[in-house]
Amino acid sequence: MKSLHITVAPEIIAHLGPVKITNSLLTSLIVMVFLITVALFVKAGGDSKKRSKLYIAVEMIVEKAYMFFKNIAGDRTEIIFPLLMTFFLFIIFGNWIGLLPGVGSIGFYENGGHDKSLIPILRGPNADLNTTFALALISVSVTQYLSIKTLGFRTYMSKFINLKNPIKFFVGVLELVSEFAKILSFSFRLFGNIFAGEVLLSVMIFLIPILVPVPFLILEVFVGFIQALVFTMLTTIFVVIATEESHE
Repeated sequence: MKSLHITVAPEIIAHLGPVKITNSLLTSLIVMVFLITVALFVKAGGDSKKRSKLYIAVEMIVEKAYMFFKNIAGDRTEIIFPLLMTFFLFIIFGNWIGLLPGVGSIGFYENGGHDKSLIPILRGPNADLNTTFALALISVSVTQYLSIKTLGFRTYMSKFINLKNPIKFFVGVLELVSEFAKILSFSFRLFGNIFAGEVLLSVMIFLIPILVPVPFLILEVFVGFIQALVFTMLTTIFVVIATEESHE
């Protein structure tokens, strides 16, 4: 009887020289290739005399997204929107690709033994803490960069190092700790929700493979959208806060 195989760490499926290729990395590359391909088709559709239906649909979605983020970030939207849209698209398609048939269920048995656990060839990108940690690191790094660029290095550092009195010094230390905490918060929030959802689906499909998992699958589609939106919105809010000069 086949056993249910659930692991937090991604499985290594190949080696490219010294580089280890994991199943989540492979799926991430597939998502990136898909998004780049769609972007090229959209660009080609916009360059032609008669705009394609794909171009019109994507233009409408991007325009709605731009207006949504503009209500939050204001004039900063022009600078950060490309990053925000990239975050949203990569995360949402990374979440949804993990729900496709075969992802997490098609693979090989290690050493060819049937008693071994199945090593899936594909795994949802955001069900890997390495991916979510990288996204969080990019988000927080860009936020700090924009803060320095907008406020200046001296004003930026004054938020964390303030020797005017002990209370302001203590508040500065807390601010510094909170900036590092954002990385962990971002990465574990996205990873925890997506990984838990995939585990739930795997258990339901393993126990009752017919019809019963369908409502859970629909729920995970919605959760995948919400998690992409939450990550992007939090990035937007943190950028807005970081680029506003603090007042006494």
